[in-house]
Amino acid sequence: MAKIVLNKYNYFHNLKIVSEHAGSKEKIAVVLKDNAYGHGLIEIATLANEFGITKAVVRTVAEAQQIKHLFEKILILSDNNLSTYSHSFHIVINRYEDIAKLPKNTNVHLKIDTGMHRNGISINSIEEAIYSIYEAKLNLTGIMTHYRSADELTCEFFWQRSVFRDIKKVVTALCEKLFLPIPAFHSSNSSGLFRFKNFDEDIARVGIAQYGYTENHSLLLNPNLKPVMSLWANKIASQDVKTNQKIGYGGSYIVKKDMKISTYDIGYGDGFLRLNEKHKYTTPKGYEILGRVSMDYVSINSTDEMICIFEDVTELAKLNDTISYEITTTLNPNIKKEIQS
Repeated sequence: MAKIVLNKYNYFHNLKIVSEHAGSKEKIAVVLKDNAYGHGLIEIATLANEFGITKAVVRTVAEAQQIKHLFEKILILSDNNLSTYSHSFHIVINRYEDIAKLPKNTNVHLKIDTGMHRNGISINSIEEAIYSIYEAKLNLTGIMTHYRSADELTCEFFWQRSVFRDIKKVVTALCEKLFLPIPAFHSSNSSGLFRFKNFDEDIARVGIAQYGYTENHSLLLNPNLKPVMSLWANKIASQDVKTNQKIGYGGSYIVKKDMKISTYDIGYGDGFLRLNEKHKYTTPKGYEILGRVSMDYVSINSTDEMICIFEDVTELAKLNDTISYEITTTLNPNIKKEIQS
């Protein structure tokens, strides 16, 4: 069976960089949603805990339940199953109507739409929402937003940051008026964190950077991160092919000279995107994927018993006209994981 190898040294290297930029590891909340971007929820959560990270971000309560023993605080971004929660769980309120659905004493983070127009209440509804949270006897533990263009070379990041700075003042004044504790303020994802020269928020939600990638414009800060994941496949069979024979579905690859090829146990059924056979992809050792990727197999001009398909998804993302996130999160969660020091 194919396997994913997680490089512990690289993961700790990345966490060290993001922690130093944020000011401390205590400010880091590792984003582990969607099976830790395909890297393995339990595996990455365990490594983050070993490094000393105390906060995590997930998508659902089910994800939070699996890792609640590893973190002091877990932020749940989007779950319609609004029921009873652990004291360590903090639920994101994405719309005003959710306030009335939450049990008393639930820890909540109020999301405010500062310009992305995806989730969050409007700026004009902040006061009403905080009063409703107070009356519902919920614990307001965080105020958050999300940047829409932190990875792009525009002034929009600074505009949204300015809007959020004004929101902090409004929220602080309201909390003081109601004798409520001042909540934690956070706006930055990975790209947003590296736009700050002096990070001054309470939490940094670090997603793709912990896994070794940034999607920042080339003129923005792109720290020296190291990819954590590599994908490996095992040989199924080898055969000799002759000049002008065709390989795979559609016979799209025509053999240019006699060679020995092998099939390996990885395909689009495992989430390894199908590729366009018109584009050439070579593995880290220089072997070539020949023709179309099948559901369960790829053909490669190698006879190695095990082969590394990728150790950095940047090139694959370009070939598939996508981003690193999609390459890693698409991988089948059932692919076994192995941690390598």
